[in-house]
Amino acid sequence: MAASADPEAAVTKESTAKAAAPPAAASGPLVKLRESQLGRVLFSGGDRAIYTFTREGDSARNRCRGECAVAWPPFFANGRPRAGRGVKPALLGTVRRGSRRQVTYRGQRLYFYEHDPRGEVLCNDIVEFGGTWFAVTARGEPPPA
Repeated sequence: MAASADPEAAVTKESTAKAAAPPAAASGPLVKLRESQLGRVLFSGGDRAIYTFTREGDSARNRCRGECAVAWPPFFANGRPRAGRGVKPALLGTVRRGSRRQVTYRGQRLYFYEHDPRGEVLCNDIVEFGGTWFAVTARGEPPPA
């Protein structure tokens, strides 16, 4: 029977290899800047327009629930969101929403509008569910009027 390898040496070798490996790339959804009828605004990797809700601001508390979350589905992430060209990575993040993570930009929770066709922004500056819904620019602000 052959002698087994030294387990401590194997652990040290594995730890060194992990430390030398480059950091893992973000694995979550892509957020990109794309041209629209409003100018350049944020879209998901699947070309869905992204919105913020003024009733929430940068509050940790979500105020779009129930019927609101059906009409304006939250933008959820499995993994850290990835910034496409023109999107500021430092402004992207997530916040807990129940057992999931909702994507944020400049601290604001992000949503889609259920009736938007891919590649279009239909509901900028719309008052509904107690607040106003805006598309989002690269600066994290509503597009100019």
